[in-house]
Amino acid sequence: MSDQQDEQPPGQSRRLYWAAIVAIMLGLTALYHATLRNDGGMRLEQDGEGRVMVVLQRQRNGHFSASGEINGQPVEFLIDTGATDVAVSEHLARDLGLEFGPGVTVMTAAGPSAGWMTRLATVQVGALVLRDVSATIASGLGEESLLGMSFLQHFSIVQEGDTLVIASRRGDEP
Repeated sequence: MSDQQDEQPPGQSRRLYWAAIVAIMLGLTALYHATLRNDGGMRLEQDGEGRVMVVLQRQRNGHFSASGEINGQPVEFLIDTGATDVAVSEHLARDLGLEFGPGVTVMTAAGPSAGWMTRLATVQVGALVLRDVSATIASGLGEESLLGMSFLQHFSIVQEGDTLVIASRRGDEP
């Protein structure tokens, strides 16, 4: 009689098998995406001279990226020393309530695209904060915002191998 109790109806063991496979795949997908998150490769440090530093590790895609904030709202930044301004997508600009200033044409990797000039009240990466930052709203930009030179020029930037350090300059407040 105990043998009959251990038996499962036909198909139930197959459903359990496939449910386990799906659960494993979902777990592996979540783990994969967690390893691509930027905050795992970002450290905050302070040197002996009191300079605040954000230390970034090159991502698997070859780029440097960091978690930060624009006007107090969390964003993901792609570090782009070739971008004149901090750049945000049209969607993010609307979510942030940014003013769409004069229209401009921006040059992207995919070619020219429509954009608008704007100002950001604050941009923050780690403990590095800058106020009243020039920015561009780019219609063709994806999920990540670009951390361009309108922010980066105010800090020291040093790259050694797979490490990028963005630091306050001597005597600067973080």
